[in-house]
Amino acid sequence: MKRRIFILAGLLLMLALVITACQPPAAPPQQAASNELNVLCTPQVEWCEGMKAEFEATHPGITVNWVRMSSGESLTRLRNEKDNPQFDIWWGGPIDSFIAATSEGLLEQYDSPNHANIIDKDLMLDPDNHWAGIYVGSLGFATNTEWLAQNPDAKAPTSWDDLLADQLAGQIMVAHPSSSGTSYTALCTILQLKGEEAGWEYLRKYASQVNQFTKSGAAPARFVGGGEAAVGIVFSHDIVAQIQAGMPLELTFPEEGTGYEIGGEGIIKGAKNLENAKLWYDWALEPSTQELGPKYNAFQAPTVKGATASMPELLDVKLIDYDFDWCGQNKTAFIDRFTNELAGADNLKE
Repeated sequence: MKRRIFILAGLLLMLALVITACQPPAAPPQQAASNELNVLCTPQVEWCEGMKAEFEATHPGITVNWVRMSSGESLTRLRNEKDNPQFDIWWGGPIDSFIAATSEGLLEQYDSPNHANIIDKDLMLDPDNHWAGIYVGSLGFATNTEWLAQNPDAKAPTSWDDLLADQLAGQIMVAHPSSSGTSYTALCTILQLKGEEAGWEYLRKYASQVNQFTKSGAAPARFVGGGEAAVGIVFSHDIVAQIQAGMPLELTFPEEGTGYEIGGEGIIKGAKNLENAKLWYDWALEPSTQELGPKYNAFQAPTVKGATASMPELLDVKLIDYDFDWCGQNKTAFIDRFTNELAGADNLKE
């Protein structure tokens, strides 16, 4: 009798194991939807604040926390936080930095449905979907018109070589390429226009003309407008913003050709609020979003179909065939050389 009971118990145990094995695995517990998004924002503060407000109005359940940093600072921050990222998405700043970040494994791949909106995918979209272009801007010169009136023999520069004029010794203001994507775009533009050997010789003279290097790429337009120097090298849309604010500035472009930026966005590798980062990324590639810039004194040209440029004339200038891949891949080496051989990054003006 006992033997039959043991046999029956064994059969029941085996049957239970079979039934358990045939059941589908339990679904993992659902993670609570995040209500935050941490944005590393590179354009001017007013535009960062505006984008926060606009996104939160579109997605009222999400709170955007943002920090404004120049593109050089942003890249350094992402490197330092690689093992524990504090940001979810990086928005704005020249794609040279995004190319460098991609090569270092700092950005997530994301194939957004709104990539279909991009005007020129070869130029404005990473082939492996680590970043996308969100605006375009050209480099220009900002000259203080009051300084011109006080120096009637001087003229607003219309070529890169004009920056080396004796009258502009100590009268130029530009950001430092270690902290600023604007300044790095200027540096890489010169190397492409003149060739590396002649380009570095030119940069040596150019650096000696500088009154003071700033941290932010847009800052020289403000300081030149305030009379702290005669000429600033800045993206033209930032010069226009200062002119509209009442600064006494004249905008000119180098006749031999000027460099330009494609501002990028990318999701941070290991983003803690990944789904919200994707929402921002998609939203930034919508035509209505790219038309928000002028509302916040940002006049960059859009990168998506259906969005109207507020100032198309800022791109109706002679642009060089800027090699974003070459500039991105050599960014660390070129900045190190500039810093070590031509001008250190100490005491940058903010």
